[in-house]
Amino acid sequence: MTAHKSGDPTTLNRLYGRQSGHKLRQGQQELVDTLLPAISVPEDGEITAAGLFGYDRPLHFEIGFGGGEHMAHRADMLPDHGFIGAEPFLNGVVTALGHVRDGALGNVRLHMGDALQVLSRIPDGALSFVYLLHPDPWPKARHAKRRMMNPGPVAMIARKLKPGGEFRFGTDHPVYLRWALMVMNGHPDFEWLASEPKDFQTRPGGWPETRYEAKARRIGHEVWYFRYRRR
Repeated sequence: MTAHKSGDPTTLNRLYGRQSGHKLRQGQQELVDTLLPAISVPEDGEITAAGLFGYDRPLHFEIGFGGGEHMAHRADMLPDHGFIGAEPFLNGVVTALGHVRDGALGNVRLHMGDALQVLSRIPDGALSFVYLLHPDPWPKARHAKRRMMNPGPVAMIARKLKPGGEFRFGTDHPVYLRWALMVMNGHPDFEWLASEPKDFQTRPGGWPETRYEAKARRIGHEVWYFRYRRR
């Protein structure tokens, strides 16, 4: 596969970037060996709230949850909702497992791997929220097809959200910001929930700060927050 092959993450069928970092400590490895199998999304079949949690409930999906702090905060805030998170980076998954253990969060399920493989198995109209927070911007033009904010993934997100469901996107990268606005501008399936600049320059309530956002602010980056409602 060449860097210039056309497409987007729904057609490339490939994960980019690293999938592991520093070696795990013994306690971290134990979380991977014991807790992760217990709360992993099944490898095959349709994915529903009832199948994951025993009964139907509002379902949230986070694409690339990083260390899982946003997902854990939301899951603790909304214990009667179900949360699915997908993240390919092992060390991020381990950190998220620690949040699940420490918060006794029984309403979280994880997938270590490609988010779109999981999202494709969720029935259309089943999700109440989808989150894409500080994804890898892939700032070089030739890598734009690797960005999760692309027509293919956005169309899939729209299908999986129920009418009135919400897609939240956050970034501190100006190239990705412009790209995302281009992708989302006038999208027939989404209504942008902003009427003035402060609506996307101020973190909304119930949207906790992630480690990536905190890092961006430390180095002087502006952060933008976008909320879109499924028509």
